Amino acid sequence: MAFKGKRYQDSVKTVEKTKLYDPSEALELVCRTATAKFDETIELHVRLGVDSRHADQQVRGAVVLPNGTGKTVRVLAICKDNRVEEAKQAGADYAGSTEYIEKIQKENWFDFDVIITSPDMMGQLGRLGKILGPKGLMPNPKAGTVTNDIARGVHEAKAGKIEYRLEKFNIIHCPIGKASFGAEKLNENFSTLMSAIIKAKPAAAKGQYIKSCVVASTMGPGIRVNSAKLG
Repeated sequence: MAFKGKRYQDSVKTVEKTKLYDPSEALELVCRTATAKFDETIELHVRLGVDSRHADQQVRGAVVLPNGTGKTVRVLAICKDNRVEEAKQAGADYAGSTEYIEKIQKENWFDFDVIITSPDMMGQLGRLGKILGPKGLMPNPKAGTVTNDIARGVHEAKAGKIEYRLEKFNIIHCPIGKASFGAEKLNENFSTLMSAIIKAKPAAAKGQYIKSCVVASTMGPGIRVNSAKLG
């Protein structure tokens, strides 16, 4: 069993393990338990009443958090040459065409966090699927990273757009900001993300959709949120 430090042990004492907290109360508490010497990321973990093995029960999408994630996002825009300047003006850190596809393929270059591309480039970019896929970097229309509106895609990525996606054990893990945001801004981000997940409920899903919901800081304990308060 891994040893937990004194700071973690002190944080645990402030959390009632069996209690289901209201969202606002949980986020106030998660800020208090984020006592590390760095600005901890606040994460949301949601277990859904779906079966990820079935294609008709997948839950996936993207949403722009109103207060961002607190992380500086490096954006690579891959588009036709006549749209490169448009992407740069929108805030892309890197923008180009096939030269960046070759750079990734030949130089194993990954100095970016997200790729925004247009549909007409997917034929060429698709050959990097085995490289980008395992890293979660392959653009996807459902995540808004394959779009004809390159400028909007870049702007949203820089503004704090995140992708939520159901994982193997029917859980969605997402960052919702930093501890320094404070409870109010975190609550706004939390509500925006949860609303998107609830709206994405598959028609094939039966029974209780939100099975459990937990918020936690990078180094802190999990705090259970009352799913009955989530709509």
